[in-house]
Amino acid sequence: MSTTKPFKVLIAHTDVPPEGIEILKEQCEILQVINEPPKNRPEILEKIRGAHAVIWGGRDILNAEILDAAGPQLKAVSTMSSGINNVDVPELKKRGIPLGSTPAMLTVAVADLTVGLLIAAARRFQEGRRKIDSDKWDKDHLNWMLGQDIRDSTVGFYGFGGIGQAVAKRLMGFDIKRVLYTTRNRVSQDIEERFNAKKVDFETLLAESDFLIIASPLTKETLGLFNATVFNKMKETAVLVNVGRGKIVNQDDLYEALKSNRIFAAGLDVMDPEPLPSNDKLLTLDNVVVTPHVGYATRRTRVDAANLASRNVLKGLAGEPMLSPAY
Repeated sequence: MSTTKPFKVLIAHTDVPPEGIEILKEQCEILQVINEPPKNRPEILEKIRGAHAVIWGGRDILNAEILDAAGPQLKAVSTMSSGINNVDVPELKKRGIPLGSTPAMLTVAVADLTVGLLIAAARRFQEGRRKIDSDKWDKDHLNWMLGQDIRDSTVGFYGFGGIGQAVAKRLMGFDIKRVLYTTRNRVSQDIEERFNAKKVDFETLLAESDFLIIASPLTKETLGLFNATVFNKMKETAVLVNVGRGKIVNQDDLYEALKSNRIFAAGLDVMDPEPLPSNDKLLTLDNVVVTPHVGYATRRTRVDAANLASRNVLKGLAGEPMLSPAY
């Protein structure tokens, strides 16, 4: 009795949780890279030959070179991420290869971190820690280190998809007053009623938001959108949180706005460039809280994403629609 499995799947990253890989093993021979990125591209080019599918991860680009090395039998690709910036999408479309991604698996973890950044920036966590480190804890003044209240605030969202709505759901427990959002298309009336949300133009969003959360993808329209002109239209007490993409914000302008107290504070999980150099001027400021693009980084999220990526691949191999198609 033959034990040959019908498909070969390349796991093109060393950090894919074994729970996801296990899903593939009944039908697929597993090929896995053993070298860490970014030095593993030669290994990928070698091991992908004859593969029928690939689970792709990391910052390296899956492009024509990789696809040519695989051969014409490649039938499915899935990332383990929300974004698909690491895939040459037009090239995959040209070859008729379906692409999966895993945005829904990341929503909960990113939303949790977003609330954390909002609180940390509003309540001056970074500045407070520096006061302790420098022995400047002031015990004598009642108005020392006053932050911004979340209660009764207006929370604005630039982008109000799955992550934005998950953040709004969490903030309901903080007794916020209302939600404003700017998107291309209006969300359903049910969602608006659930979150006391109203679609407004960008100018209104800037002028009325106490907290402004960027949860939008990077596009030609959003590139550098948040600049000095925008910051000058925000409240001086406003807190900006970015969990979208770093390049949506002009970081030089943000630095000036924070340094001059034109806006109150910022919380960033994404920045430009990434990794952000340890000597970046933004890090010299007290009123910015940064995390190193770890919104997705919980154990459960990684396992869930690996499981979904594997199921995407199996669907693609079967010629069926993927559970979470990227296009």
